[in-house]
Amino acid sequence: MAGNVVTTKECAILDLMDCKQCSRLSQFLESVKAKHPDYHARPVSAFGDINPKLLIVGLAPGMHGANRTGRPFTGDYAGILLYQTLHKFGFATQSEALAMNDGLQLSGCRITNAVKCLPPENKPIPQEIKQCNHYLTAEMDAFIQHDGMALLALGTVAHQAVLMSLRLKLKDYPFGHGAIHHLPLENSLKLYDSYHCSRYNTQTKRLTTEMFEQVFDKIVADIRS
Repeated sequence: MAGNVVTTKECAILDLMDCKQCSRLSQFLESVKAKHPDYHARPVSAFGDINPKLLIVGLAPGMHGANRTGRPFTGDYAGILLYQTLHKFGFATQSEALAMNDGLQLSGCRITNAVKCLPPENKPIPQEIKQCNHYLTAEMDAFIQHDGMALLALGTVAHQAVLMSLRLKLKDYPFGHGAIHHLPLENSLKLYDSYHCSRYNTQTKRLTTEMFEQVFDKIVADIRS
């Protein structure tokens, strides 16, 4: 179970790398580290441009991806389509994300997760999503303050976490692949939805390359107009 909920200000002060607010996740990471001593096996911070126009929010680190390498969507299947697409649309300097030291850089884009720690079976419980949302809220505040324009939620959990961080009602902005939500914020921020680029979704064709690129077509048209 997660610990007591702390305030956004307190979470901003708390070092993410030392966070153990969710005891279930903390204990799970300790067991993973014992089995894989060379894995990062800690909370994973955001990656990319510090003043982006596009902020991408995923679900949580993958066991052998971000949990291993310490960088979102790096080193596993879920990152393949994402970074290929980011490279094609000019947000990434290369199309592959293999390791922290691979030289990859993002421009105009930043990537984070709704939950910063690897959850068992890649399924965080609601209390953990709520607990970790204070970190996402801090990221969202910074994104808006620096004139961010587009939010891309990869999957339902990320979509709901974004709305929670912005204190918006879920019923007013239902998730749907390809949906564009105009948010009631000062800088006309938009939330774009896509199915998560997971191995399951891409291999079953629930999410195809064409579908994913169509979402980016809309994003790029808006932020570069």
